[in-house]
Amino acid sequence: MDDYQPEHRVCYRCLIGGQVQGVFFRAATREQAMRLGVTGYAKNLADGRVEVFLCGDTTVVAQLRDWLRTGPATAKVTGVACEPFDYYPHAGFAID
Repeated sequence: MDDYQPEHRVCYRCLIGGQVQGVFFRAATREQAMRLGVTGYAKNLADGRVEVFLCGDTTVVAQLRDWLRTGPATAKVTGVACEPFDYYPHAGFAID
């Protein structure tokens, strides 16, 4: 029997600003997400930010949210704003 409670799973939509496009930010985010077992997506926005949608266990999603504050060594993150969403199952981690 799976006693894992849904309240231990969360989703967040995060907007990351700074020098985050053209520096492999999305690919590095996907690597981190897959390593942690987080699902969702990362995509470039027209205004130069990256949007990241994260779903998974509260603890690992928090770890990835913390990682977003610095990103890969090639990025220069100046801000991260995240808002919670209701959890729903998401398959894999896509780069759009």
